[in-house]
Amino acid sequence: MVATEAPGLSLTEALVRLAHLVQQVYGDVSREHDLTPQQAQLLCLLVDGPIGMSGLTRALHLEKSSLTGLVDRAEKRGLVARVRDARDRRACLIELTGAGAEIATRAHDGVAARLETLAAGLPARQRELLTGVVGAILAEDAARTGRTWSRPEPEGPVAAGVNGR
Repeated sequence: MVATEAPGLSLTEALVRLAHLVQQVYGDVSREHDLTPQQAQLLCLLVDGPIGMSGLTRALHLEKSSLTGLVDRAEKRGLVARVRDARDRRACLIELTGAGAEIATRAHDGVAARLETLAAGLPARQRELLTGVVGAILAEDAARTGRTWSRPEPEGPVAAGVNGR
């Protein structure tokens, strides 16, 4: 039987521990694929198609210079490529290369499987409740700050059917 409550945890402490646990999952999966956790997050975002730098900045909550360095390092490894945005010649989209798509899919599936495993012992009602509560927290934050916590939509004409997901 799975313990369903952690005695003595405040909401804040529970959320902080959960955030650390999710980061640990990204860390474990990223090491298996010779990635940094930030690279794994970047590749997971790109699984469904190219995203512009501004969309990635918002989704990853990074400063432009930090994102540029992250993309530069992933590009040097042959995982991503910068492609011209047909709608705005001054902008570029970041897309997975063939090798990047393979690693991204494995990393994405690995993170998803491990997160599912973490909650596998919870009854369906508790899983639904947790999903609703987390969704409400994210929606409240988005309403208050204007930040979105969802993946940006694939951008540009390149986005149609790139990775088949």
